[in-house]
Amino acid sequence: MTMLGFKNLSLLLSGILCMVVTATFAQQNQYIKIETEQGPCIIKLYNETPVHRDNFIKLVKAHYFDATTFNRILKGFVIQGGDPDSLYGKEKTLKPEQKWIAPEFNPALFHKRGALAMGRDDNKAKESFTTQIYIVDGKTYTDAQLNAIEKRNSLHFTDAQRETYRTVGGTPALDQNYTVFGEIVKGMDWIDKITAVKVNKDSNPDKAVWMKITVLTPKEVAAALK
Repeated sequence: MTMLGFKNLSLLLSGILCMVVTATFAQQNQYIKIETEQGPCIIKLYNETPVHRDNFIKLVKAHYFDATTFNRILKGFVIQGGDPDSLYGKEKTLKPEQKWIAPEFNPALFHKRGALAMGRDDNKAKESFTTQIYIVDGKTYTDAQLNAIEKRNSLHFTDAQRETYRTVGGTPALDQNYTVFGEIVKGMDWIDKITAVKVNKDSNPDKAVWMKITVLTPKEVAAALK
């Protein structure tokens, strides 16, 4: 092989290696850790919802959520938090930190127990609030109940999703209405601990449930998921 041919081959192999490394990196999921007085949980963020994922990570790195609480705890439904005391100012306009982002609905991402999703108001576009998050507690459903939800909401549950809703539980009526962008992968019992706190008639906890959220490094993820 000539020197020129060897040089071209080296460049080609370097290019391929770079593409492989880039593709591998792009496929890696990012993980976050939520800590509360009741304990921690580890959440995997979905690459299939990049806008919601990146918005969330940006707020986490800015320590936005560390100044908020889980302000509504509805056992058998969802655990909601992340917002300041009021979404709106006196003029009924969004506060500076509040924005809307377009939904990223994906039939494969559904409201199983432990799912992380973005809240919203009743806007017709079903756009998410950038700062309002919730984690699904939910309950189990029968096939008859799932059939009724499918018909009412024009949905289709796969066999695997039906099995999950029958055995693990979730909130299937929210599917394709609110964007799911992650799921708990360790510490599912955290949900039980949070939903066990005492709440008032409006589902607000008697004692504030603070949160601290951090983005985990690959090394921290490997150690946490051992």
